[in-house]
Amino acid sequence: VPLQASGGGVVQPGGFLRFSCVASGFTLDHYAIGWFRQAPGKQREGVACISYGDGSTYYADSVKGRFTISRDSPNNTLYLQMNSLKPEDTAVYYCSSDCTIVAGRPYSFGSWGQGTKVTVSS
Repeated sequence: VPLQASGGGVVQPGGFLRFSCVASGFTLDHYAIGWFRQAPGKQREGVACISYGDGSTYYADSVKGRFTISRDSPNNTLYLQMNSLKPEDTAVYYCSSDCTIVAGRPYSFGSWGQGTKVTVSS
């Protein structure tokens, strides 16, 4: 499996979590990569992406100012720091080896990690 995600759990509203996604068999720096999520009964949506090269970022409006995507090149690991979590952030989160922005929305045409679940509840 080229992507291994971890870091999910149960957290209270206002809390924080950090996801990690370790890549194997390819170099994260060479790709635009990102995090997506799928809430129960909803379609998978892009949350945050980071480009190769200059490392520019994209965030969904719903997470701007609360989530931060970053990349640890020596360890070939992608992170998602999630602060000020809300119940609507409850979902299974996936890292992907591709994040392509089309008409302002992120899509993945790459590989997926296995998903890690977050439940935000009091």
